[in-house]
Amino acid sequence: MLFLARMFLMGLHFVLAGVLGLVLGLCRPFNPDNSRLCARLYSLPALCMLRIKLKAEVSSLFGQDRPCVIVANHQSNYDLYVLGRVVPPRTVSIGKKSLKWVPFFGQLYWLAGNVLIDRGNGQKAKQAMLQTTEALQQRDTSIWVFPEGTRNQGKGLLPFKKGAFQMAIAAGVPIIPVCVSTYAGRFKLNRWNSGKVMIRSLPAIPTLGLTLDDLPQLMDRCQLMMRECIEQLDSAVGTKAAV
Repeated sequence: MLFLARMFLMGLHFVLAGVLGLVLGLCRPFNPDNSRLCARLYSLPALCMLRIKLKAEVSSLFGQDRPCVIVANHQSNYDLYVLGRVVPPRTVSIGKKSLKWVPFFGQLYWLAGNVLIDRGNGQKAKQAMLQTTEALQQRDTSIWVFPEGTRNQGKGLLPFKKGAFQMAIAAGVPIIPVCVSTYAGRFKLNRWNSGKVMIRSLPAIPTLGLTLDDLPQLMDRCQLMMRECIEQLDSAVGTKAAV
């Protein structure tokens, strides 16, 4: 019964947050700080309704005085509510083009200045990546990317795609890894307290002076750091990723 009540409230909340976010986007279209405000709009009420205990250690994420590329592990659709709590100011994200067809959410996502990529069209995807590089260099805007490219369902990090790291090198901006403890499939939504999640941002990884020749090493370094951090967070929370 509690699960059904929560799903009903979450459905209402998703629609209401979408409408309010769309109004915000229409009032100041493509403002890069819309993403942070909309993320909070979705996240804060949802965390309360689901009674998810969230602990965030993200000083490096909010201590930046320049744009950066933020990379995070991608577990499920609940990332919207979990990670929405820690999106820093003037940060936009990269999402798949099909998101624009989601009622309210898709439209506000676009009006918030986020980048929609057609992954089936290499030329358009490359053009969108060039736009994000320009945003990093000239618009004082950070980019949030899920380098796995898809949800890992809490089964451990998937191989990283190159895009986020190519952008960071091209723009000469640091990369900040954000790690989330394993929660996918582990929330107990039929209990009063659904579960615990920990988020930790790691120290910035500089890319200034790097070239594309350094790309494989940079990706391996970032993935190793994130994997070790997620293991530490899982140990602290008391969960373990499925094998």
